[in-house]
Amino acid sequence: MTRLLDADLVGEPGSPAAAVARAPVLVLGVGNVLMGDEGVGVHAIRRLEGEPGPAGVRLLDGGTGGVNLLADFDGVRAIVLIDATRDGRAPGSLTYLRPERVADLPRGLGAHDFGLKDLFAACALLGRLPEIHLFTVSVDRIEPMTTTLSAPVAAALPSLEAAVRQQAETLARRFPVDRA
Repeated sequence: MTRLLDADLVGEPGSPAAAVARAPVLVLGVGNVLMGDEGVGVHAIRRLEGEPGPAGVRLLDGGTGGVNLLADFDGVRAIVLIDATRDGRAPGSLTYLRPERVADLPRGLGAHDFGLKDLFAACALLGRLPEIHLFTVSVDRIEPMTTTLSAPVAAALPSLEAAVRQQAETLARRFPVDRA
């Protein structure tokens, strides 16, 4: 998987950002890393960037970006979304969902909740809603001003990373990079 693009200007000639702008698969981790377990999606992205992945897969730390991420969806055919959820299950439980419509997305946790649904709704209105593959990690509490994950959520990261990597590889085979 391509490393995060934080230090690159999109469109800068010869930058890695320009090379992955056409990646058909986006792995998007969301959450607020200053709220403990709520930031598990971003923690997962940071782990995934540690090893190379297949061509055509781009990693993105979406933070709490919400609708500000709309431009990052240009040309994307499938999104693997990683987020925290309070679903009543034991902390660290992993769930995979394949929502077909925006209404099928589960309720999120933090400040990005409303923005994410708006983001996908905007994509649908524009006729550009990609396939959504959602991995959630169950959490039971949010701790403001804490950058570390609880023990059960941290223990789930290796399994989450493996599942997300496998899903991204499968999607990369389905949606090869357009070299045009």
